[in-house]
Amino acid sequence: MYFVEDGTKRCGFYECRECGWRFLDEMIRPAVVCPNCGEAVDMEIGPDEEMPEEAETAELVEVIEGAEEVEKMDALLSLAITGGDDSWI
Repeated sequence: MYFVEDGTKRCGFYECRECGWRFLDEMIRPAVVCPNCGEAVDMEIGPDEEMPEEAETAELVEVIEGAEEVEKMDALLSLAITGGDDSWI
């Protein structure tokens, strides 16, 4: 699968309030760091600059339960990214 490992039975469906990216994550928390924009922090800083912090901008929308439901949601979300096979829809 694209976002989570095969056989995952429970995961969180998140949406980033900064960039709008929607994704699945096996970690279920109210907010997590967005893999699209949150990890793009420039760590090359000068001596007078502060270390940037990774903000948890992706908020939990829904908890997806059941291996089949997780697989369907993963396929649906990855379809827009990969342009893969949509014959199952």
